[in-house]
Amino acid sequence: MIEFKNVSIKFKHKKNILSAVENVSFGIKKGEIFGIAGSSGAGKSTLLRTINLLQPVSSGDVFVDGELITHYKGKKLREHRRKIGMIFQHFNLADNLTVFENIAFVLKTAGKSKQETNTTVREYLSLVGLSDKIDVYPSNLSGGQKQRVAIARALVGGAQILLCDEPTSALDVETTVSILGLIQSLSVRLGITVVIITHELDVIKTICSRCAVMNHGKLVEIDDVYTIFTNPANDYTKQLIGHTQKFELPENIINNIKGKIFKLTFHEPHANTPVISDVTELFGVKFNILLGRIEYISEKPLGVLYVNPTGDEKAIGQSLVYMEKILKKVEVVHNARV
Repeated sequence: MIEFKNVSIKFKHKKNILSAVENVSFGIKKGEIFGIAGSSGAGKSTLLRTINLLQPVSSGDVFVDGELITHYKGKKLREHRRKIGMIFQHFNLADNLTVFENIAFVLKTAGKSKQETNTTVREYLSLVGLSDKIDVYPSNLSGGQKQRVAIARALVGGAQILLCDEPTSALDVETTVSILGLIQSLSVRLGITVVIITHELDVIKTICSRCAVMNHGKLVEIDDVYTIFTNPANDYTKQLIGHTQKFELPENIINNIKGKIFKLTFHEPHANTPVISDVTELFGVKFNILLGRIEYISEKPLGVLYVNPTGDEKAIGQSLVYMEKILKKVEVVHNARV
């Protein structure tokens, strides 16, 4: 559906040439919800804008539906952009227009009749759950409602691709979940391809099937979301995930623990293995559970458990070897002499 081939984007700043995107290549499948993650300045927004040619490339090619688009101009460019909707962090609605007028503007510029415009706007307002807000001005809407209007406006012209530039950064947690759920349902219902850029990996984890990670303009990793979170290959990706999870033992708890602390990570195909009870039975080692959590990513479990083993030192060492063999990911995060 969308393919980047050796895409580079450079900007001239005074006497210097700045590289915003450097030799990036990957593809996005038709109908998928794809995430591009990275911190500020990673180049993700710049890359996203090449899809609708709001940002020209310095070198390389961008393909949409098998067509090379980087040379499009005039009528060809206008036709291409009608197939692509875009939503932003701060909604970009016209405050002097009602909800109806904000959405209808897209259809009027496309030459649609008054009757068709009226019918289509009402249809899309129903899709985003805002039929009762048709004559309301944006100033009287909540942030989540504004984003729903923006989504309707982006898709009302029959767009087959929805580009989302930090779409939930201005929203609270509850509203974020609601908006992501709406995007996901519309993707399925309308058969659209969604590309989301964000620095919030919780967004990627919630809605995306695959993810690309960018750092300083370069693509550093791309994989399915579950693999990204359970087995990241790149150090920068590991750092991003560490900031997102925020799941560490408090320092004062660690300092008061005698002996070792193991951090066990459970993921498929061993997420449901009763490794703790097995080790207790095999080696006679008991465990104080200090902290634990399980979540589901792409409907697959990911669990983290901090435990303090007690018992014979040799048996504890044997239990560590056994758990490493089963779980693949066991860390000794603390080791104080008893």
